[in-house]
Amino acid sequence: MAISLEYSFILVILGVIAGIINTLAGGGSNLTLPALMVMGMPADVANATNRVAVWLQCASGMSGFRQHDKLDTQDIIPVLIPNLIGGLCGALAAAWLPTSWVKPLLLGTLLTMTVVMLVKPATFGPPAGTPVKKVADTPTAWFGLMLAGFYGGFVQAGVGFVLLAALCGTLHYDLVRGNALKLACTLAFTSLSLLVFIADDLVRWAPGLILAIGTMVGARIAVRFAISANPKLLKLFLFVMTLVGCLAAYLF
Repeated sequence: MAISLEYSFILVILGVIAGIINTLAGGGSNLTLPALMVMGMPADVANATNRVAVWLQCASGMSGFRQHDKLDTQDIIPVLIPNLIGGLCGALAAAWLPTSWVKPLLLGTLLTMTVVMLVKPATFGPPAGTPVKKVADTPTAWFGLMLAGFYGGFVQAGVGFVLLAALCGTLHYDLVRGNALKLACTLAFTSLSLLVFIADDLVRWAPGLILAIGTMVGARIAVRFAISANPKLLKLFLFVMTLVGCLAAYLF
């Protein structure tokens, strides 16, 4: 499809903003999906095309966190196993349950995350010095990661908040390392879904890759910010993004 220079510029700028939001919190697709649909894409095509940018954004962000030694690579596989099991169950549920369930689940989940941040802020960032737990030694982590996977497989939007609750709340990762592992989980989810979308010929590569230029840059900016930012500022950003996500879920 033909894309004007002006629209390409808009996609890149929105991609940068979405890449920052997705890397530090979640919900960046609230910007990029409407932008793609404005081009005339049906919702399913826009959703599929958006995954190209999400995939490359996650790869870029993970690379940045790893360069700063903030990605715990030895924990990726144990974290991904329950997460992907839940994701498969969620995807199957999405195939069988009516789409009318999506909006209430999305709004209810984001409202819950907002309340948790207010009532129990340590869920999204334990006190400094708190030892990290291993998935194998923490049964509640299995449940939390599987639940996050189910939500991601069923809804996808806002899954970053749920993943952070599981990673920081049950395994006691700080927000920086939690965000790094969150990107690994999202990359795994997106890889599976993108293969399906490609097989169904739903991906429009030109706008997807243009958008990805912005999301990759945004992810790198977010990594640098996360490494140097005060943890309280990261929590505040996360809280604000959940409120924005709630508003977007309610309106759309």
